[in-house]
Amino acid sequence: MHDKNLQNSTLLLARLDNMKVSGFAKDWLARLVAMPTQSQLPDQDEVLRDYLSKGIAPLLDEIGFDQKIYANPIKNAPPLLVAHRHENDVLPTILIYGHGDVIHAQYEGWHEGLQPFETVARDGLIYGRGTADNKGQHLINLLALKAVLDVQGRLGFNVKFLLEMGEETGSPGLFGFCQAHKDTLKADVLISSDGPRLDIDTPTVFLGSRGALNFGLSVDLRPQALHSGNWGGLIADPAIRLTQALATLTDARGQLQIVSWRPTSLTPEVRAMIDLLPDADTQESIIDVNWGERDLSPNERVFGWNSFAILAMNSGVPEAPVNAISGSAQATCQLRYVVGTDTDAILPDLRQHLDHLGFEDVIIFQENQVAFKATRQDANNIWVQKVVSSLEKGAGRPVHLLPNLAGSLPNECFTQALGLTTIWIPHSYRQCSQHAPNEHMPERLFFSALTLMAKLFSDLGSENS
Repeated sequence: MHDKNLQNSTLLLARLDNMKVSGFAKDWLARLVAMPTQSQLPDQDEVLRDYLSKGIAPLLDEIGFDQKIYANPIKNAPPLLVAHRHENDVLPTILIYGHGDVIHAQYEGWHEGLQPFETVARDGLIYGRGTADNKGQHLINLLALKAVLDVQGRLGFNVKFLLEMGEETGSPGLFGFCQAHKDTLKADVLISSDGPRLDIDTPTVFLGSRGALNFGLSVDLRPQALHSGNWGGLIADPAIRLTQALATLTDARGQLQIVSWRPTSLTPEVRAMIDLLPDADTQESIIDVNWGERDLSPNERVFGWNSFAILAMNSGVPEAPVNAISGSAQATCQLRYVVGTDTDAILPDLRQHLDHLGFEDVIIFQENQVAFKATRQDANNIWVQKVVSSLEKGAGRPVHLLPNLAGSLPNECFTQALGLTTIWIPHSYRQCSQHAPNEHMPERLFFSALTLMAKLFSDLGSENS
């Protein structure tokens, strides 16, 4: 058995090298990136469906998946694809998730010679929208499955693949779809990829994600602007009222001032996990070590605590200001939160807080806003131990194990609707320009992650030989 495993390992490395040298892997990445799957734009139904039926479908056929495209349970929301490769009823089943939609192109701002929907390799980086989020990541997992099958002829487990096309708009319909198709999606564990590694050369595993609630605040005092000379000092300025209200939500260093917005779940066990991570303040000079909760380390602030941000503000005409006091002001805000936050109290307690301080004129609104729930898994789960062990063996170093991602994902669809243990293995890094111009995937990360995932799938399958 040892000789056979060694032979398979050698053949697997050779197959992965062939995927690299032949251009097979990068050609597939270019093919997927070329499809402008911008789910935030109107009238994208055809291109979003084409990604499922024409983009990824041929690769799924090569891997031996049966596949079906489903209508979204929410009217006019993007379709979903479920693929299934079944080897034996007695084998465990792994569910893999990905999203084929991308953030909007942001054509202006890309480096000269680059454009969002064409992959260009430059200085060791592969540029293109979706290379990191999320086309490149779910492609790596599928190519890893294919490499194992090419060498061994079997996986040693059953695998299901769920691909949605609306994650960048809040995954509309995904939770309901998972609830309605529990039998179709039934599995033993979710192993998927999204988000960044902490360090480009060290595998990261996270067991959940922070939640995100977006909401708007506005002050609407009058239907039109009024001349600042004639009316200045006589009428309230909505921008001043709004900024004063916003300033009460945190102190000067960003510490949350609403009691229920401060979580209770930073337990000694979670702190112990976080303490094993590399110090965030020494990794990137951009980090402000004196921002956020004073008594927490930078890693505890981002992985174990809540954070409030103002995503956008507007009053008047910023690009062409005039001498007038605006009639209204608006801000788009966000609370990123961890498990242990009373989500039902977030906005009611904000209302109570504002009213108590005399800001009854500040309106809270939440319309078509992205909202993900917070999730976190037990690190002592047997599947977590198997995955971490394999990755550490493949990488030759300890992995970075996080209680949850600092960002947000639709993980509650899998933990709550399907009742699964969820293990996320990101194949990107924090400087990838995700959601910005010049999004890219480092070539060395792309192929090292492909090798790690192929070894992981081979290890998980070998247990059932």
